[in-house]
Amino acid sequence: MKKIAIIGGSKGIGNAILLQQLDHNFVYNISRTRPDISHPNLVHFSVDILKDILPEIENIDSLIYCPGSINLKPILSLSIDDFREDFEINVIGAVKVIQKYLPSLKRGKNPSIILFSTVAAKLGMPFHASIATAKSGIEGLVKSLGAELAPIIRINAIAPTITETSLSASILRNERMKENMMERHPMKKYLKVEEVAQMADYLISEKAGSISGQVFQMDYGLVTFRL
Repeated sequence: MKKIAIIGGSKGIGNAILLQQLDHNFVYNISRTRPDISHPNLVHFSVDILKDILPEIENIDSLIYCPGSINLKPILSLSIDDFREDFEINVIGAVKVIQKYLPSLKRGKNPSIILFSTVAAKLGMPFHASIATAKSGIEGLVKSLGAELAPIIRINAIAPTITETSLSASILRNERMKENMMERHPMKKYLKVEEVAQMADYLISEKAGSISGQVFQMDYGLVTFRL
């Protein structure tokens, strides 16, 4: 049984990863709100990642940082604080937890880290300037730390297209908007949280032992295909 630290496992993609990992691993969840589940393999810490001191955890085999933001505005409507807040949530938070738990990871078994980017870091999209800038920082961090932490710790990122979560509820708020979103993707689908959780499960497994410093697009063909 591995020990997994999930940052932001109470909602959305993080919660799907947490629920999947509880089937076969021990999970430390660190987030502001408690997950709506009680399980013998779960320990929860109520923490604001950016403001609070992170809890001490002795041994970690995998660290998964899930917090993110969807702040879609025209460039002239984005304030400097918008850019700063998106960067804090997505990049500074990830750096903070990596620095905190790196010693614990180094003691882990086949240790690994997963961060989250977005398809908007590769495909230019209107109104994504702030989040694409922040997530591009995540992709640079993955490349740099992949080299720095080798061969002991692997680090990769998942870059999902729009995924059905509470964070994206305003974008997928009715059936027509959902259908339009599916039509934008060449494979006529968008992501469910369970699909992303399955990718995360693979990336922290020994089956992915040769993979580090990579960003995995989960995009139903959005970035690569033009039909």
